[in-house]
Amino acid sequence: MVLTIVQREEEDSVGPIFASRYVQDPVPRFALPEKSISKDAAYQIIHDELLLDSSPRLNLASFVTTWMEPECDKLIVEAINKNYVDMDEYPITTEIQNRCVNIIARLFNSPVNEKESAVGVGTVGSSEAIMLAGLAFKRRWQNRRRAEGKACDKPNIVTGANVQVCWEKFATYFEVEIKEVKLRNGFYVMDPVKAVEMVDECTICVAAILGSTLTGEFEDIKRLDDLLSQKNMRTGWDTPIHVDAASGGFIAPFLYPELQWDFRLPLVKSINVSGHKYGLVYAGVGWVIWRNKEDLPEELIFHINYLGADQPTFTLNFSKGSSHIIAQYYQFLRLGHEGYKNVMKNCMESAKILRQGLVQIGCFDIISKEKGVPLVAFSFKDGKKSSAFKLSKILRRFGWIVPAYTLPPDVEHMTVLRVVVREDLGRTMVEKFLSHMKIALKELQSAMEAPIPTIRYTIELRPSEAAEEDALLPLPKVVVVLNQEVDRSIHLSGGKTKGVC
Repeated sequence: MVLTIVQREEEDSVGPIFASRYVQDPVPRFALPEKSISKDAAYQIIHDELLLDSSPRLNLASFVTTWMEPECDKLIVEAINKNYVDMDEYPITTEIQNRCVNIIARLFNSPVNEKESAVGVGTVGSSEAIMLAGLAFKRRWQNRRRAEGKACDKPNIVTGANVQVCWEKFATYFEVEIKEVKLRNGFYVMDPVKAVEMVDECTICVAAILGSTLTGEFEDIKRLDDLLSQKNMRTGWDTPIHVDAASGGFIAPFLYPELQWDFRLPLVKSINVSGHKYGLVYAGVGWVIWRNKEDLPEELIFHINYLGADQPTFTLNFSKGSSHIIAQYYQFLRLGHEGYKNVMKNCMESAKILRQGLVQIGCFDIISKEKGVPLVAFSFKDGKKSSAFKLSKILRRFGWIVPAYTLPPDVEHMTVLRVVVREDLGRTMVEKFLSHMKIALKELQSAMEAPIPTIRYTIELRPSEAAEEDALLPLPKVVVVLNQEVDRSIHLSGGKTKGVC
């Protein structure tokens, strides 16, 4: 016989949350609590603490999507308990991922036949995608060098100094030297001429950026491909190109279809893109696409069968959720080419309004280009680094998060503010931001003009009565006498120094 014991709930568990003991007990910070609490109390405690976070919609520092339609939110919740790697158990989810890979590959003009499957994989973001692409380049280079009987222990990649930090992580984690093309005034992306000059026989790839994190500008990948092709022909090398299209990969195909940056260029062997940026999906999904199967060495692909069937896998992690893959496919199905183009056009229009508003204010230089990712990067005309950081801090009081940062070498003397325009930053929000910007600038100006209280002393230095004979310096010991008279000059006379501190 089964005995069921019904435990009576504590009195405070059936009353209002804020009348219970839970709101007075300290929350666990280091150790697991000994006792359980009610689900309502647990929710309310965490919910209330999260209220102190900034609003994602007002986070103008981030490229990451912060709004999706309720129908897609529902799909995400419905799929939240599906493990992406269980391909045999969730074959439809796997099929949806493959559809996304094929759609993105054709969007990037992959040279695949009409019904041929493209080569690619979903990732947790562009950082993982770049790691996978970099590993493929390194392994292909090593295989080629070994076949030629040459050393393969010192690979390098060539990038601009404006690359995202994930490239530096790749170089550090996987022991690849990174050779950076320095920036210069008025040119804040990688110079293709200088990049090709830095390429040598140990270069596994040149990494170009379609949408710089710093300014949103597209690098001239067509020019890079032309120059590198010429160098490969002269040297007999086969140095390829990887395109980091994390930000621009879902913009260029819709707004600049004539721009040649993708697989239309023969040296472009792989491309990564962030689904959670202008792919319009919440944070947690990226993609990497290879030109063809030969560009992804087979030895990097693992096969497992302990989940029910033979499953190929090429990822840095194993288990992960399926929700964001499904959300990506929802956006492809829901928006289509027409919808994505309209969203990107609206983003560019909002960026244009913002740019015009900042120009009218009169104290900023706009350093971002109109063609590129919909963002506005700007700096103070007076060049004061502190002004940008102070303005960023004041804007936070209105809820806006606007990053201030210094540029990489050799333009580190410049401090820049940047506003990223996402889908949910429409004209009304831009106009409100500009109004808050004007208020913040007035406050900043007032703070800079306010007198700084100072205390001035005259310091008199005179010989002490007991100077040591073996002093190391030919100066007598001194005592300091502080007087409250003010003397703005500095002069030397009669063995006495007077100055203003």
